[in-house]
Amino acid sequence: MTAAAPIDATTGARTAPIRRVRLTVTGTVQGVGFRPHVHRLATELGLAGLVGNDSAGVHIEVEGGPATVRRFEQRLRAEAPPLAHVADVVAVEVPVQGATRFTIAASQHADGPVTTAPPDTAACADCLAEVADPADRRFRYPFTTCTNCGPRFTIITSLPYDRPATTMAGFPLCIPCDAEYHDPADRRFHAQPVACVDCGPRIWLEGPAVADGGGSGSSDEVLLATQRLLADGAIVAVKGVGGFHLACRADEGEVVAMLRRRKQRPGKPFALLARDLDVAGRLAHIDDTEAAVLTSPAAPIVLLRRRADAPLADAVAPGNPLVGIMLPASPLHHLLLGDVPGSDVAAQDVLVMTSGNLSEEPLCTEDDEARERLAAIADAYLLHDRPIAVPCDDSVVRVDTVGGRAATTVLRRSRGYVPTPVPLPFEGVPALAVGGHLKVTAGLTDGRRAWLSAHIGDMGTLPTLRAFERTVDRFATMHEVAPRRLIVDAHPDYTTHRWATRHADGRAVVEVQHHHAHVAAVMAEHGIASGTPVLGFAFDGTGYGPDGTIWGGEILLADYAGFERLAHLSTVALPGGDAAIGHPHRVALSHLRSAGVGWDERLPAVAHTSLDERRLLAAQLDRDFRCVPTSSVGRLFDAVASLIGVRHEITFEAQAAIELEVLAGEAEGAWHPLDLPLVEVSDGPDQLDSGTLVRGVVAAVLDGVAPAAVALGFHRALAEAVCATAAVVRDRGGPHLVALSGGVFANALLTDLATTALARAGFTVLRHQLVPPNDGGLALGQIAVGAHHSRS
Repeated sequence: MTAAAPIDATTGARTAPIRRVRLTVTGTVQGVGFRPHVHRLATELGLAGLVGNDSAGVHIEVEGGPATVRRFEQRLRAEAPPLAHVADVVAVEVPVQGATRFTIAASQHADGPVTTAPPDTAACADCLAEVADPADRRFRYPFTTCTNCGPRFTIITSLPYDRPATTMAGFPLCIPCDAEYHDPADRRFHAQPVACVDCGPRIWLEGPAVADGGGSGSSDEVLLATQRLLADGAIVAVKGVGGFHLACRADEGEVVAMLRRRKQRPGKPFALLARDLDVAGRLAHIDDTEAAVLTSPAAPIVLLRRRADAPLADAVAPGNPLVGIMLPASPLHHLLLGDVPGSDVAAQDVLVMTSGNLSEEPLCTEDDEARERLAAIADAYLLHDRPIAVPCDDSVVRVDTVGGRAATTVLRRSRGYVPTPVPLPFEGVPALAVGGHLKVTAGLTDGRRAWLSAHIGDMGTLPTLRAFERTVDRFATMHEVAPRRLIVDAHPDYTTHRWATRHADGRAVVEVQHHHAHVAAVMAEHGIASGTPVLGFAFDGTGYGPDGTIWGGEILLADYAGFERLAHLSTVALPGGDAAIGHPHRVALSHLRSAGVGWDERLPAVAHTSLDERRLLAAQLDRDFRCVPTSSVGRLFDAVASLIGVRHEITFEAQAAIELEVLAGEAEGAWHPLDLPLVEVSDGPDQLDSGTLVRGVVAAVLDGVAPAAVALGFHRALAEAVCATAAVVRDRGGPHLVALSGGVFANALLTDLATTALARAGFTVLRHQLVPPNDGGLALGQIAVGAHHSRS
């Protein structure tokens, strides 16, 4: 509404008309400096009105000349703060009030969809400069933060995002911090975690390795004591932003081996924390894209190619040419890796920094919990008194060349990325998705957006179940969503499935087939519209099939409404079911039997298997005793890895497949040709004939072909089979849109080969960019399928 132009009482001339517009801004617009941005912009343009937070987002009213109001609306989104993400701006004309100044209103609750909580972000350059400046009052303060950086998601207890709704509520602001907080011109204006040494959190050191009185005092005294312990080979539990880490020296093999024994993690690589990009560059080869990801606000762990002369113990990442490196995400971590002024102790410039838990257990977040659960691992605890409201492990990403271009794959979506939502391509009803069994994340939707939780873990222990329950409760409370249905994996024995059934309370429980969810996840990521079919290749290790077998090599004609199984990898018996997963040599012998190949002791897989074990396996396969049919591509990777002598026993998921990919990368383009043909089946889905491929691998091994050439040939054969199958389906009238999902497509080499071949053949390829291709992205697909069902 534009008010009639008033008449100036002095001159009698009519002045310019006045408008007042109410704007509602949604997205990631709280805790990222959006209100200060609005205040500065409105003040600069001479507009009156107000800005405030509510649980739905940021609401603004601006009053002034029509042209000026239009400029404000244009610049509102274009000049938004770097951490903000504006999803939508809705403008409504309201009556002019004759306001004369622009104010910031108190936060309030609002009906309707809530806004999105911001993710945690790494310390910004301005804050780090203050930490390093002896003249600054925050010199060497471990919790320095501002509007543009610092903890957000992990300290939020409810929305709207204001200090009373965070774990900083227990730290009253001192006079200087309060002045900064209320000054619209200050970088800390309404920065909820703002604090200083006089009013904010503090650190201390405790534990059996700490001498009496040696763990208290100033921050520098505590940091110095911690650095001495680390230098002497101790393992220190460090309370970070989203949970605890276990830290130790990275250059001493005995120290790293001790951490492996105590943590019960025999082979899985450890992550590293490097002081800065220069230090990281001495450990690994880093290109421009990888450097940009390392130094991004998310500050994830990035998998990088390890340098041959890197000063690292072999036990950090045994047998793996890749090493996971992250840079400090908080001032505390920066200070831990920096020298304390006046000290004669040189700080480590790189540390092992792995999740603070026992293997297969959830992340520790509370002090007492860490003291109890990490007592057998840690020699000391570097603690602070800022509570962690929401656990959030480190994110893991990998940058590779896929289809000729640099592509980033998120392998674990957690700190720095969560809880940024994924918009759904259609509307549904509020629902909770509980994920699968491994790499579990929970998903929540209000019907328009999907929020995925941080990484929870594998649902094999009671502590993980408890962590899952806490996550579900916090997520629903934070986003004020009351789920009207629960969406589960179709596997009836999954812990998450049983939990949802017990907690349904009359709500519908919707089952979604595992591989359909994988395909739907990548469709939802790319905003594929309802009713648009795709040809989905869902390759992974394990998934419950409607026929009661273990699926894992699926070619599906799918949309959100359902799927048709057009083809799959030919099935073999998995002796002992899931028990065989840790023993690739057993899977290899089963593949040999299925392919009609004898158990020749010249084959590494056979030679590794004792005579007694062979007899037992033969009897088990002959009698079909406790043998589950599987079409899993993940198990085919295991079989090939064992057949060529790469890995016969595994200590962590996908270990054999990872090492097979590594070996293939060493072939330098020289591969042994192998074939994985598509066989037409008259009374069921077509099959990719694994028997032909296995016979080819056996012949190559017996002929003395280099294992690396066989490994690369296997990857190429699988990629060529994907492209050839897609072409057959297209020739039959199928879609040109191809979706690649499932944990097997975390394999960068296979993904590149398949994407390149498909693109050359004229297909449009959808691959994961926002959520992991593994089961960490499963909840998004469950939400997409469940949301579509709610429309029917």
